[in-house]
Amino acid sequence: MDRIRFYISLIIARAAYIAIKLRNKSSGTSFVGMMTLKICPDFLKHCQKYIKNKIATVTGTNGKSTTSGLMAHLLETANQKVIHNLEGANMLTGVANVFALNIRPYKKYDYAVIESDEAYLTKLYDCMKSDYLVVTNLFRDQLDRYGELNTTAEFIKNAIDKNPDLKLVLNADDPIVATFDRTKYAVYYGFENVEYDCSYEHKSNAPSEVFNCMCGHPLEYSKQFFAQQGHYYCSKCGYKRHKCDYPAEVKVYNDYSIINVKSHGIEFEFKVNLAGLYNAYNALAAIAFAFEIGLNQAEIQKALDTYHAIFGRTEKRTINGNPAVIQLIKNPTGASEVLKTVDLKSNIVIAINDNYADGRDVSWLWDSDFEQLKNAEKLIITSGIRANDMASRLKYAGIPQEKIIIEPNIKKAIDKATKDGKTTILPSYTALLSIKK
Repeated sequence: MDRIRFYISLIIARAAYIAIKLRNKSSGTSFVGMMTLKICPDFLKHCQKYIKNKIATVTGTNGKSTTSGLMAHLLETANQKVIHNLEGANMLTGVANVFALNIRPYKKYDYAVIESDEAYLTKLYDCMKSDYLVVTNLFRDQLDRYGELNTTAEFIKNAIDKNPDLKLVLNADDPIVATFDRTKYAVYYGFENVEYDCSYEHKSNAPSEVFNCMCGHPLEYSKQFFAQQGHYYCSKCGYKRHKCDYPAEVKVYNDYSIINVKSHGIEFEFKVNLAGLYNAYNALAAIAFAFEIGLNQAEIQKALDTYHAIFGRTEKRTINGNPAVIQLIKNPTGASEVLKTVDLKSNIVIAINDNYADGRDVSWLWDSDFEQLKNAEKLIITSGIRANDMASRLKYAGIPQEKIIIEPNIKKAIDKATKDGKTTILPSYTALLSIKK
């Protein structure tokens, strides 16, 4: 009976998706999945048998979509068939959605690469076991939904405990992520050194978290790259950053990075065509995963050369005949790192919503380093539900009021900005969805 429900849910899912597209109501990244799970609650358990090799999951506060996108592209470039929630819908309904629209009764995939919301990872593992978990970082994010960082960390630890054979790929430079290994098989990636050769200021004034060692003493740093990412140690008990299985050095340029990674003592050089140190971390996570599953340097570099950023993650578009860069911002650390890379000669649109998926609490705007925009040469348009709050934040960041335009309607704001030269668009999550629609 359950098997019949599974096949019925597949048929209804495709019919519903076609209807949604014909009516142009939404992108359909979650509704179909929600309906599928209603019809067949064990839908994802049935989907597991359609993956021949491995299932890899990716979680963390920032970089999930880019890291999982890179991982999927690495596998596809190596001629593997991959199912991946590319659109970034990373709760159970979004994961069910991508399987419902891609699974065929007689078609199997080699790999699945699943991006998962931190709080939903344990629920995902109740439905579907995973072979690998890549964890990017843990930053303060959506306090009204996640609470403090230790709460988010517990969500992930509980999920890990549910998956007995899980292999972990962990960011050694993040002092919380590095504690997730416990009794599991784990490999670590991280940067030994970071160098900049770019036009923007690489330091940020955004506040960083202060973490205590397990003994209770505050951690100190010999190198701190951004936020809490770096080489930490405890002067009291001797605890220190984990030795990396995939240590790397990176040189960050305006629009790309050069990463030198060691794997089993051999050094490999990779060029990553994405801006910012935060994207270099995402790429290093994907490279570490690629080495773990046996891909070689040529396969990895070919994939890096042909990778295109997904919607809203350093994505380049042409709007009204002019170039535009769209980059999601959603929390203090992520926003501050993105703000470093903004072209101050471009038009700038900042679109902030406070819907549930964004987080109702917008206090993060005040912890983000919008002071990086003080030398913007053109007008800055604030938009979205919290356009006025964003304008107020820019005022206190030292940007003259006459340079700030408030236009709550996102479409009108973008139309206005993109009529003259390059535009940088910085939206929160649901504002990004509005732009896509």
